[in-house]
Amino acid sequence: MLASSALIIASAAIILLLGLVHLLYTCRGRKLHPRDDELEARMKEVTPVLTRQTTMWKAWVGFNASHSFGAILFGLVYGYLALLHSAFLLQSPFLLGLGLLLLGGYVFLGWRYWFSVPFRSIVAAAVCYAAALVLLWIG
Repeated sequence: MLASSALIIASAAIILLLGLVHLLYTCRGRKLHPRDDELEARMKEVTPVLTRQTTMWKAWVGFNASHSFGAILFGLVYGYLALLHSAFLLQSPFLLGLGLLLLGGYVFLGWRYWFSVPFRSIVAAAVCYAAALVLLWIG
């Protein structure tokens, strides 16, 4: 049980760190800006088909920030539960399955759409999490 908790804490810490770095890159600097300044200018002018109340640039920033919030939430909630309420977490098939499902979704998105650093980091987090489940179920 202690090893499973430690592995979930490691998984949560990886995702938390990714979420915090992503939020920092969203709010500061130019790491998530297009290399093409003209494209950025157009994104600040063009609205999506859905509504004229925002621009593609504002949507881009908002989507990146909310994506960060999701990773931060996962990291904080699962890290907290594994650290301070491990018996509750490790006895909850719903929460364990939900965490696995979320990490699996992140692995898919990372493989399909992102670059190697976040993808490999998410795979490491998912492997830690899956190893925790294996230890829990065989132990």
